[in-house]
Order: sequence, then C-alpha cells, then structure tokens
Amino acid sequence: MTSSMSFRALSSSSSSTVIFPRFYDVFLSFRGEDTHNTFSAHLHHALLQNGIHTYIDEDELRRENYASSIWCLDELLNILNCKETKQQIVLPIFYHVNPSDVRNQRGGFGEALAVCVGKFNEDVKKVQRWKAALQEVANLAGYELENG
Repeated sequence: MTSSMSFRALSSSSSSTVIFPRFYDVFLSFRGEDTHNTFSAHLHHALLQNGIHTYIDEDELRRENYASSIWCLDELLNILNCKETKQQIVLPIFYHVNPSDVRNQRGGFGEALAVCVGKFNEDVKKVQRWKAALQEVANLAGYELENG
C-alpha cells in the first residue's frame, strides 16, 4: 500500500505560508494519488465547512510516494521552517504509513526516500535536511490513520 502524509499548519497571524501570495489558515501537504480524492479531499472539505481557509494543491500530476517526491520534501522543509520562524502549529497525519517508518526512513517509505536521495546525492546538505525534517515531523504529536 502506498503512503502519504498531510500537514495542517496553523498560525495566529494572517500569514500562514511563505510560498503563496494568498493567505491561508491551513496548508495541506500530501501526495496526490494516495489521498487527493479520499482523505485529503474530505479533510479539505471539512475545514472549509468550518470556515478555515485551506490551501490544497489541485495538481494531480504528481504520482509518486511522498518520500520520493522532491516537491513534497521541499514543502515539508518550508512547513517546518514556518513552524520555527512563525510559531505555527504543525499537525502531521500519517495516512497508511507508520510514523516510526518515517522517523527511521525504513520500509516502503525508506525505499521511496532512497530513490529520491539517489537522484540528489550530489546535494548532501539538502538530503540531510530532508532526512532531519522527516525525523522531526515523525516526532511531533499527530495522528496515524491505517484503516479509517
């Protein structure tokens, strides 16, 4: 089974992300094929229903595992940067992936990351930042969804 993670980034200020010109209360980071029409879509809808302005990437072209997506890993770096610099709350949701596998980069998650790392082995510092970010997010209080 493939895996994804979604992240909810909240801020007490009006700027919740440094990536987009429009301001959002929540930024959902996920790997589209796994969750776009299921979990992430339902979460996005529920947040909107509760008046929470939410960014969700409508681009369904990304068809890789979260850990094999340079785009997702770079989003994670930005999310954690916002957590540190803007005191935003990051709530990881581990969808069909064990946080321990994310933390230790093992199993299918580790295999996907190894493929991505293989493409970027010349940029050792970036790879180290990705691995550290995955460890950090796996250590945050969040939710693990395996069968629901």
